[in-house]
Amino acid sequence: MTTANEVKELGIDAYLARQQDKSLLRMMTCGSVDDGKSTLIGRLLHDSHQIYEDQLAALHKDNEKVGNAGEDLDLALLVDGLQAEREQGITIDVAYRYFSTTKRKFIIADTPGHEQYTRNMVTGASTSDLAIILVDARYGVQIQTKRHSFICDSLGIKQFVVAINKMDICDFDEAVFERIKAQYLKFAEQLNVTDIKFVPMSALKGDNVVTRSEHTPYYTDKPLLELLEDSPAAAANNEFEARFPVQYVVRPNLDFRGFQGTLTSGTLKAGQAIKVLPSGKKSTIKELVTFDGNLDKAEAGQAFTITLNDEVDVSRGDVIVAADATAIATNQVQAKLVWMHEAPLVLGKSYNFKLGSKNTAAIVKKIDYTIDVNTLEHGAADNLQLNEIAVVTLELTESIVADSYRNNRETGAFILIDRLSNLTVGAGMIETLLSEQAANQSQFSEFEIEFNGLVRKHFPHWQALDISKLK
Repeated sequence: MTTANEVKELGIDAYLARQQDKSLLRMMTCGSVDDGKSTLIGRLLHDSHQIYEDQLAALHKDNEKVGNAGEDLDLALLVDGLQAEREQGITIDVAYRYFSTTKRKFIIADTPGHEQYTRNMVTGASTSDLAIILVDARYGVQIQTKRHSFICDSLGIKQFVVAINKMDICDFDEAVFERIKAQYLKFAEQLNVTDIKFVPMSALKGDNVVTRSEHTPYYTDKPLLELLEDSPAAAANNEFEARFPVQYVVRPNLDFRGFQGTLTSGTLKAGQAIKVLPSGKKSTIKELVTFDGNLDKAEAGQAFTITLNDEVDVSRGDVIVAADATAIATNQVQAKLVWMHEAPLVLGKSYNFKLGSKNTAAIVKKIDYTIDVNTLEHGAADNLQLNEIAVVTLELTESIVADSYRNNRETGAFILIDRLSNLTVGAGMIETLLSEQAANQSQFSEFEIEFNGLVRKHFPHWQALDISKLK
């Protein structure tokens, strides 16, 4: 049913109410160059009746000028909006499209396949719950297929749909489908993702995209759109400990001081004992304030204002957690880093570090190992080039409160920003939090002192001092 018909049948109020109750799935398309990612999104929109008449008329007009699909309608033009994309028939920037069916709502990101635009692909993957990984049936699993799969897995995407596209060129040969399926599954043994589905299709012709194709009798599962409708959306992260990063401190008058933000995980209740990190100061929650009234209990994903029963110093970038939480503050982390700039990573250079609402400075102290996306083998390096991936150790000028990315996306993901150009140069996922003590000791290197011809090594260390006892 089209949107117009649904509105006409239900009325605008009932239609909007139904839309609000539908679950939302955020997903992305990725894969190698010219695997048909934009065409697939265009086919989903076209065959599910998500294109308005004026858009369709404009599409036919553009197709006559810059279409690349021969006698067929080039549906990729619905997504490829940049002139360079239309001229070259490729995707350069990430394009987002919203559509809905009678069952659910979707936000789909069309990401580029070229290696030089891997950084743009990372942007699309960072908010997705499901990845549609396209594979050209003529060529099978390519380097970019592996690279994008590895990045999606590293970013915590737990659902993959491998769309083996352009099967019409291979006469929908079952042997081709099974060979590529086996090829991909062998590579996926090295990944953490366990939910992988395979669909033989032709995005250009529409086979197995919205409706089942008669050309693939060997394929007994659902067409792509039905698989997407049935895929579980990301649930609120209520099982992990509560994390409330403070985004704003509000003080409209002398009688009110609140801390605004979004609860990224866990739950918080009015009257609950909490502590503020990294300071460690403790208090209890007085109120959980929203525009619609106070809450007795807040769950992950909700935005609200916290007021406390004590005058505790809380600033933007601090994190409010339960009083008995295991969260720690540290200034040294180990993380998986994707380098996203033409200029290479410089060890020891100071970069701006942004994690949620927390901003500080950081250096990459060492590159623990690089990761070969083809074999996932580890290697050694003293710098990182554009699109290279490595596990690194970072040292920060201030303590931060963070979690492993696997446990909490919001408090486990960060970006590095060049301090001169203000360009984002790296995106990282925290894997391990290193202790404050180890971090403090690592800020200083050993040094040598020569005395009476003898050379001795010395290691600086922190000396505890209580200034209240000084006279």
